[in-house]
Amino acid sequence: MKVAFVGLGVMGFPMAGHLKARGGHEVAVFNRTGAKAAAWVQQHGGRAGTAPREAAEGADIVFLCVGNDEDVRGVVFGDDGVLAAMKPGTLLVDHTTTSAGLARELSEACAGRGVQFLDAPVSGGQAGAENGQLTVMVGGDPAVFDRAKPVIDSYAKACVLIGPVGAGQLAKMMNQICIAGLVQGLSEAVNFGVKAGLDVEKVIAAISKGAAQSWQMENRWKTMVEDKFDFGFAVDWMRKDLGYCMAEAEKVGAKLPVTRIVDGFYAEVQKRGGGRFDTSSLMYLLRHG
Repeated sequence: MKVAFVGLGVMGFPMAGHLKARGGHEVAVFNRTGAKAAAWVQQHGGRAGTAPREAAEGADIVFLCVGNDEDVRGVVFGDDGVLAAMKPGTLLVDHTTTSAGLARELSEACAGRGVQFLDAPVSGGQAGAENGQLTVMVGGDPAVFDRAKPVIDSYAKACVLIGPVGAGQLAKMMNQICIAGLVQGLSEAVNFGVKAGLDVEKVIAAISKGAAQSWQMENRWKTMVEDKFDFGFAVDWMRKDLGYCMAEAEKVGAKLPVTRIVDGFYAEVQKRGGGRFDTSSLMYLLRHG
């Protein structure tokens, strides 16, 4: 297929690369920083557009992976947005983590032009994107999902249709709520072990085989002990996501007491200059007061 990919950050750059290398698709890209788009073309071939609309010209499917709700609106709407170039029967897939409300807004706007839409946030972090092992949570029509899945499989180990438009974003909120509480618990446990004088490596080897096991435990405990926090998803982005979670929780009447507390801890990490630290930096507060 002819596809376009808008947003070449730590996730989008390798995802677009897999569409070319694994999927064999003809890929056009756009990034606000033109040098990054030029670097992608130099590495993978294809072409770079000078605006989202130019990248989307002639594409069967347009993928987005940008920052937040307003970033998505900025690349979709307006004279230079992708929607201005998309023809009836084409498909817009948004991999950005956004509010569920925006997903529904985009779906309505696309329908007005005869364009299909899926909200499809991803989980797996930078490593998952680079290795083509992302989990993709999708909201939309089943027939549209069936059309998109073989293409998305270029960078996904799992691609699941959750429900109608917006359901993908709601599922991603559940994912982030789980991670927030889990990382705080892991941070407290590891810090406790260090303070108690235990051989933390031996403890992790034992408890990671039992009920306490998690991806975060197996992949982050050692770097947390070493005060190294440059391994993927940034605190700034996590706080953005948790903001969406808490706003949606207010709408549906769900209580998120632990999530709110952990969001406050992440706010403190930001105040200390750690906005670009990865999410395991909750450990930093426990170790340094």
